[in-house]
Amino acid sequence: MPTLVWILIAIAACIAGAFIGFMYYKNTLEKKIGRADKYAKELLDDATRKAEEKKKETILEAKEEVLRLKGELDREINDRRAEQMRAERRVAQREETMDKKLDNLEKREERMNQKSEEITRRLQEAEELRDKQAGELERIAGLTAEEATQAIISRVEKEAYHDAAALVKDIEQNAKEEGNKKAREIIAMAIQRCASDHVAETTVSVISLPNDDMKGRIIGREGRNIRALEQATGVDLIIDDTPEAVIISAFDPVRRETARIAIERLLADGRIHPARIEEMVEKAKKEVDEQIKEAGEQAIFETGQHGIHPEIVKTLGRMKYRTSYGQNVLKHSIEVSHLAGLMAAELGEDVQLAKRAGLLHDLGKAIDREQEGTHTALGGELARKYKEHPEVIHAILSHHNDVEPQSIIAVLVQAADAISAARPGARREMLENYIKRLTKLEEIANSFSGVEKCYAIQSGREVRIMVKPDDVNDDGVRIIAKEIAKRIENEMEFPGQIRVNVIREMRSVEYAK
Repeated sequence: MPTLVWILIAIAACIAGAFIGFMYYKNTLEKKIGRADKYAKELLDDATRKAEEKKKETILEAKEEVLRLKGELDREINDRRAEQMRAERRVAQREETMDKKLDNLEKREERMNQKSEEITRRLQEAEELRDKQAGELERIAGLTAEEATQAIISRVEKEAYHDAAALVKDIEQNAKEEGNKKAREIIAMAIQRCASDHVAETTVSVISLPNDDMKGRIIGREGRNIRALEQATGVDLIIDDTPEAVIISAFDPVRRETARIAIERLLADGRIHPARIEEMVEKAKKEVDEQIKEAGEQAIFETGQHGIHPEIVKTLGRMKYRTSYGQNVLKHSIEVSHLAGLMAAELGEDVQLAKRAGLLHDLGKAIDREQEGTHTALGGELARKYKEHPEVIHAILSHHNDVEPQSIIAVLVQAADAISAARPGARREMLENYIKRLTKLEEIANSFSGVEKCYAIQSGREVRIMVKPDDVNDDGVRIIAKEIAKRIENEMEFPGQIRVNVIREMRSVEYAK
């Protein structure tokens, strides 16, 4: 009995617990559903509120954009309206100006009409007076005016015709004889009074040595000194059995003079090595530049000129180291200056202007190896650049008939140039061709990219080229050598063969401190 009671009690307790659990779960579920509904409602309200705000913002932005576009349109309209008003004002001003011009033209026309009427009236009065005087003269002479005029003209023509013909013949004959005689006298006098030496440039210089031991020092260990000298100066040093002498060979007198000065200083100093050689060569180049300047100033002094631009003076000095057919161009220019001045004095022309034109007539030869063009055109351009006298410029341009001579000064410079060049032994054709060939060799080599220095040596049998080691590698050296040799074969004519020697040398210099 008690067991059954406990079972029933347990069943009742389970039922009661199940009921209580169900009621608790139901209550909890209802609370969760309520919270979910509340959260969903809040989300919906928030979304609605944000949508309303977004809508208001979009509307506000649209209104601002409309206002901005409207403002821009208003500004554009105002600008166009202002431009239109300005155009209207300009048109109005032009119309006003045109009206004033028309009024002035009408007034001028009116004055012209009045003057024309006055002139017509005075002409009529003059004609009436002339007719009256002519009638009076005819009455007194018993001849008409036409008859009297014709009679006088006929008599004068008959008397003057024969005399004029004879006089013209005599004048022409005398002028020819006197002109030819005077021209010969002027040229002969100018040649006699202008006695100048002729300088025939050579291609070698000889340096005397204190003893033959210096030859070994110039050559240096394994030939490094002589190579450094030849590379730095572009000359060819000939050291042979000649006692106590070294020969410098080069077609360019500037290089040869630079090498001569550098070697003489090295011999006096006693320290001969590549670094010292480079230093002495640089000093020698500066000294040669000074000599060029002094040569130009000396030429100016000899010819009595002044006011010549300093750049022209420097260019003039460079002609000391320029030859034409073996004739020194500076000496030739000074001689032409004196000849032109002497002939101008005989003819009563401007002596100083003639001497100036003669001195500068070959100015272009100092730069024709560096720039394209004839020496006449280059010289004329240089003289024009530095504001030389127009007569001088014209004489420079016309002294080889590239331009037709238009003045006596130009003709005198032509004659003086021909006289100077025609002296016996003044020029040598072969030397000029030789120099042109060597110059062409260097021009071909310098036209290649990466070439730093180039020298034609050994009388044109070798062209030595130094390339920039940073721009040309070892393989590039071989390619450049082949291409230069090929161009020389295609573009030049020469006897024998020409050696193309391309050198690439890398140097690294540091200083210990």
